[in-house]
Amino acid sequence: MKKKKFPIREITVIAQFAALTAACSWLQIPVFPVPFTMQTFAVFLTVYVLGVEKGFLSVAVYLLLGAAGLPVFSKFQGGAGVIAGPTGGYLVGFLLTTLATGILLRLCRERPVPVFISMAAGLIICYFFGTAWFIILGRAQGNSITLSGALHAAVLPFVIPDTLKIILAILIGRKIKPVSDKYLKKHKNAEE
Repeated sequence: MKKKKFPIREITVIAQFAALTAACSWLQIPVFPVPFTMQTFAVFLTVYVLGVEKGFLSVAVYLLLGAAGLPVFSKFQGGAGVIAGPTGGYLVGFLLTTLATGILLRLCRERPVPVFISMAAGLIICYFFGTAWFIILGRAQGNSITLSGALHAAVLPFVIPDTLKIILAILIGRKIKPVSDKYLKKHKNAEE
């Protein structure tokens, strides 16, 4: 089995999007009732521009940096404790979101409505995984968390902002993707 090598340009772009995700997680928008970050926007922009494989690696790098203790998560937090905490399921869910969205995006051929639906499906997967984690961890700690309570606390306040972030990721991604593709293709052609 032949190992796949990642050229420097690919590694650089993957790292840049991991850094973008960190920067977006620090950007907190103070709205009522729950403030939100631009982290989800960065995840969707990453998978839209880089595709499933490089997008997954970028999100994995971001999570590994956070798990190692670098303050890349919201509120400048870092460490395995954040991932193991009540909202850590949403962070880990970003990996599943990237996989599902990236695979669905391959089928869309850049049509706006299917692209939006692909990202919405990825968001639902993240919500599902994160909410299940939130409930299981809460109950393990002795809290009587119901599905309804978890949805009201950790999902419903974010549906509209996350929908807007998906739309923003599509609009910006449509401008960035051709440039990124050209940059990566130029390197690939130079190697051949």
